[in-house]
Amino acid sequence: MHSHSLPQHLLDEHAAALCLGLSVKTLRRWRWASRGLLFVKLGAAVRYAAADLDTFIDTGRRRSTSDQGCRP
Repeated sequence: MHSHSLPQHLLDEHAAALCLGLSVKTLRRWRWASRGLLFVKLGAAVRYAAADLDTFIDTGRRRSTSDQGCRP
C-alpha cells in the first residue's frame, strides 16, 4: 500500500537559484559534488522542493561568523 501525501511545490533550477540568490551554475556544481541541498530527478529534469529550500536556509542560519552551526 502506497502512502499518498499532498503534492510538493517543485521549482526548476532557475527558480531555485533565484530564490536562494545563487547561480544555476552553483547549484549544478553542488549536485555534481554531492553537496548543497536535496533535489529531485524526474527523468532528465531536476527539481527542488520548496520545503527543502526552506530547510537549507534554516540550516545556514548563524548568530555570528564564528558560529559553526549544527551539522547533521
